[in-house]
Amino acid sequence: MLEELASTFPILTCILFLPVIGAVVLWLFDDEDMVRTSALTVALLELALCVFVLLRFIPESAAMQFSEHVPWIPALGVSYHLAVDGISVLFVGLTAFLTVLIIIYSWDTVRHQVKLYMMALLALETTTMGVFLSIDLILFFVFWELMLIPSYFLIKLWGGGAERHYAALKFVLYTLLGSVFMLVGIALLDINYHQWAMLRHMEPTYSFDLLQLLSVPIPFDQQVLIFWLLFLGFAFKAPVFPFHTWLPDALFEGPIGMAVVLAGLKLGTFGFIRFSIPLLPDASKSQTVVAITMALGLAAILYGAIMALVQQDFRRLLAFSSISHLGFVVIGLFALNYQGLQGSLLTMINLGFSTAGLFFIAGFLYSRQQNTQLSSFGGMAKQTPLLASFFLFIGLASIGLPGTNGFVGEFLILLGTFKANWLYGGIAVTGVIFGAAYFLWYYERSMLGPLGKAVKESMSDLHPREILIAAALSVMILWIGLYPAPFLRMMNGSVQALVDRLEGGTVASAESKQPIRVD
Repeated sequence: MLEELASTFPILTCILFLPVIGAVVLWLFDDEDMVRTSALTVALLELALCVFVLLRFIPESAAMQFSEHVPWIPALGVSYHLAVDGISVLFVGLTAFLTVLIIIYSWDTVRHQVKLYMMALLALETTTMGVFLSIDLILFFVFWELMLIPSYFLIKLWGGGAERHYAALKFVLYTLLGSVFMLVGIALLDINYHQWAMLRHMEPTYSFDLLQLLSVPIPFDQQVLIFWLLFLGFAFKAPVFPFHTWLPDALFEGPIGMAVVLAGLKLGTFGFIRFSIPLLPDASKSQTVVAITMALGLAAILYGAIMALVQQDFRRLLAFSSISHLGFVVIGLFALNYQGLQGSLLTMINLGFSTAGLFFIAGFLYSRQQNTQLSSFGGMAKQTPLLASFFLFIGLASIGLPGTNGFVGEFLILLGTFKANWLYGGIAVTGVIFGAAYFLWYYERSMLGPLGKAVKESMSDLHPREILIAAALSVMILWIGLYPAPFLRMMNGSVQALVDRLEGGTVASAESKQPIRVD
């Protein structure tokens, strides 16, 4: 009975639209406690649905599961197509998990326009889920763009910095600029499909569906063009160095909840592994593309780590740390081998626990000192031992301590990178050293030693809600660090299929040496 229900019930549609329906329902309430309770209830229901999908997901499989496919605009080949596979299913669970924690954190830290804040947060969850669940590229693009609306207002209205208006606008403009290039790339994919289908009298003659686009060849020169168009769209959002300049402002000026989403959910690099690499395998493995993407990834690792090392504000340190970690993800992806792709995918999930966890820690520090400047801390471990302990543990996970989730993902990335090119791997290792340096240096000065002059003697340790957040993140960090097998099994089938796709290339070279022109 459960098997039949799981195969027929539109659970992905429920996951997609439950948060935004909950956001609409919140509009009916005026009592702030009722608003908070209702938002948390919706988020917990969403998490329960995602856990059900994770439990029913068939591991070691490359198939699209829980698929829901309905024509949307048939004349243009646009469809409402949702599905999960080993690449996307963990992101769905991570999004729901982080949303629950953000609502718990915001319970007593957001006091201004609580109803609108919770509505924006739930709307952001729906749009983010849409990005991870969409198989149709137009549907994906719609949710990609809709994310900007709640994101903009979360940064602008609930950010704590004086430059939050500037940061919100900068974030939107950068993303929109990248989206213009991405949309052109998507259109070229559709045109290529149309010409191929017309020549062979195939139906449909237009399609934006990932699975159908994978079935037709794309000439190499056109692949390269489309690759760079999609790359710019995803690189601005990720952000990949040197398109990163909006990130420090958004993470510093925006609210902690928005920082957790931006730092914990790697939407841009997800786009690479979901669309760019499988659709354009010949371009992805060309020497020029690999050399440029590897150079950008290595530059991000070193630049981000060195900049983090000199920061006096913890949130800015985390912003540049996030850029450095993203560099590891990029080099793992474009190592284009099994270990690199697997490590990058796992690291994207890991950052949702470690980097996002450190932003929660930054929020805990801010609530006690009203800023995260190093000058406001010093010797805090004596008064807040629980805070200092969780701070240290989550921070060590972010720098890859063995036994934590960060080590597993980082080790696989480095293994794949050394396998692809020993020089790239050797340069990347220096980022690990810098990472340990900037975190331990900041931790020592903020938590250890004599009590700082600016530290309040009456400072309290973690509250129950804060303990719940830190403990939940720590459990996931330890689980993946000590027993990553369940998570790796979920992604193994899809990663292997992607490696096979890279080795085989598109069918263009096998079926036709004549390029398909796009007039």
